[in-house]
Amino acid sequence: MIVISPPKILSSSEGVVAALVIVVITFWVTGIIPEHLTAILLFTVAMLFSIAPAKIVFSGFHSAAFWLVFAGLVVGIGINGTGLGKRVAEKVATHLNGSYLKLIGGIVFAGLAFGFLMPSAMGRVVLLVPIALSISKHFGFKKGSNGFDGVVLAVVLGSFIPAFSILPANVPNMILVGMTESLYQYSPLYGEYLLLHFPILGFLKAIIITALIVWLYPDKPIMDKSNSVGHSGAMSEKETALSVVLTILIVLWMIDFIHHISPAWIALAGAVFLLLPKIEIVSKQQFAEKMNYGSLIFIAGILSLGSMINYSGLGSSVAKYFVSYLPLNPNTPFVNYVSLSLSSMFTGIVTTLPGVPAVLTPLTNDLSLASGFSVRSVFMTQVIGISTPIFPYQAPPLLIGMQLAQVKLIEPIKVCLYLAVISILLLLPLNYLWWNLLGWL
Repeated sequence: MIVISPPKILSSSEGVVAALVIVVITFWVTGIIPEHLTAILLFTVAMLFSIAPAKIVFSGFHSAAFWLVFAGLVVGIGINGTGLGKRVAEKVATHLNGSYLKLIGGIVFAGLAFGFLMPSAMGRVVLLVPIALSISKHFGFKKGSNGFDGVVLAVVLGSFIPAFSILPANVPNMILVGMTESLYQYSPLYGEYLLLHFPILGFLKAIIITALIVWLYPDKPIMDKSNSVGHSGAMSEKETALSVVLTILIVLWMIDFIHHISPAWIALAGAVFLLLPKIEIVSKQQFAEKMNYGSLIFIAGILSLGSMINYSGLGSSVAKYFVSYLPLNPNTPFVNYVSLSLSSMFTGIVTTLPGVPAVLTPLTNDLSLASGFSVRSVFMTQVIGISTPIFPYQAPPLLIGMQLAQVKLIEPIKVCLYLAVISILLLLPLNYLWWNLLGWL
């Protein structure tokens, strides 16, 4: 229907892309057919009907995120194959043992803590997911169980969503800063950004994520001798070598502001080292048997779909149309605050999270005049929206985490939907009061 008679705000080409987006996302969310097959179907339809040039349709295969997933899968094989993950799991378990709530909460806040240390969300996910899988196994959670899904969701959501309150921790934050610097000569300071966002969007949201996971995925850790992996002795040569490689990767990720090398290429270099014939921390047989190519094709499909949306102009058209109807009035500050925050959240659905600053930042002056808010306050309302993703396709780190752990996409969607509702009903009003207390509104 959208193809035959697209809405007035969309061109015919945008209507075609919109129809394709609806079909593909429906397939991915419902799992009607395997995720990688849906991605292949996307490539086929896009090329047969010339929806976009080949370099756009297949752009996901040469994106940094695709190769970061590849590297993450290799690192995961190494962590599990050498026994290093089991060893770390035993060490962690001694601190998180006691209750399911303590386990999930500890993992969520450990992920948040890594947001202060590593500026790459995808790097954090690649490092922490294999360890989380070992922790899950150590506590007796089988793949597909509530406990297994809960541990994976805790490490992925915990290391990504609350980290939006830490300035350099996520890519959309840095895109926003880059846009504000280039267009408005304004660059928020690390401290003021942290004070503004961390209490509500960071710390409190981490608590809510913990509560949601415990409620939606109830389980009970089983601590008995069958879960003990017996890795208390000296590390093997391969464990030691892998530990050194991981340490180097972490250090290089932490100082990316110095060398400006993408986390993906750092991770890829580490993966190549693990695969080298004379090293063989990941052997040829392990690589052939355990590499999940379906995950790679799916990731490429998701990333290519985002490129097609941007190429067609669909995301920008829908977002700008929505923003033009916001009920902004200088006499209704709370309504303005909610409207701007929700516009950021909605824009992220049609443009993905990194696209939000690109669409909304150029409109800041108009939004400031209509709302009566300062320009810097309008900037910061974007953070409220982008820190509340609903669908995994909006955020590559969520996709990567789910694929590394082979957890169905419907699981993070459930948590994110509940989190979005709580954010709108509870966190938005609390954040409004906090901003007023700080004099930002």
